[in-house]
Amino acid sequence: MYTATTVTTDKELEQILQLQLQNLKQHISQEEKDAQGFLTMQFNLPMLQQLHAIAPSVIIKHENEVVAYAMTVTLEGRQAYPDLEPMFVNFGNLQWQGKPLYDYQFYVMGQICVSKAHRAKGLFDKLYQHHKEVYSPRYDFIITEISTSNARSLQAHKRVGFTTIHTYQDLVDNWNVVVWDWT
Repeated sequence: MYTATTVTTDKELEQILQLQLQNLKQHISQEEKDAQGFLTMQFNLPMLQQLHAIAPSVIIKHENEVVAYAMTVTLEGRQAYPDLEPMFVNFGNLQWQGKPLYDYQFYVMGQICVSKAHRAKGLFDKLYQHHKEVYSPRYDFIITEISTSNARSLQAHKRVGFTTIHTYQDLVDNWNVVVWDWT
């Protein structure tokens, strides 16, 4: 049985890091990247502890093991991972529904991942539905960036309800900025 909840222990954060390590783009083949998607950013335990002290991420557990996670990064938590700062700066130049993004209450999906052994079981959608249950009373939307070469992730986010509002290129990759509006 799968249970969606939020992170409460360092052991769960350590399990997130293990799952992350297995899915970073530098650790998987090109074939796997193309077919299954990939993770770009690498976090560490102190970063996760800072982020989760502000707003815990959503996880799915199976028999006490974290098998999926969707990382919450609030505006207040952005200093925990300085490599995300260019994304937040970029958001300052964007609008949603005719208003600057920073006129809204929002947070960032810092990263989402489902264990290889537990894919194709609806866990991706379950992660986002739990995010909506937990955070929609406080936030207007959730936003994230997805590599344009990560077709699986782009399709999955579109299926959940995300809309692309901007595309740009930086020194690392080409990115789609996507929003899931909860208003």
